[in-house]
Amino acid sequence: MIHTKVQMAGKQADGYVITLGKVNLVNVVTDVGMVGCEAFDVAALNNFGYPAARVKPTRGSSIATIDDLLDGVIKDANSAATRLGIKVGMSGKETLDLL
Repeated sequence: MIHTKVQMAGKQADGYVITLGKVNLVNVVTDVGMVGCEAFDVAALNNFGYPAARVKPTRGSSIATIDDLLDGVIKDANSAATRLGIKVGMSGKETLDLL
């Protein structure tokens, strides 16, 4: 597992890349919520009132790095996240700045 500090608007977040065979599980967690690759179940996290959104890649076939996640586009977000202003089509970085 790789842990990286990610500088966001006015605060730092924690980025994680976990290698699972040929793919990576990638997410960034703030003190409010998280943005993750398509492997995360944001609907399940909503059951706990936890704001979460998933990104799809803007280049390549998957999210493999923190930079891919920041540059990615929000594919879907749970209702806890949409109440914070997160919308489909935003970049991963824009979304994290709201969290």
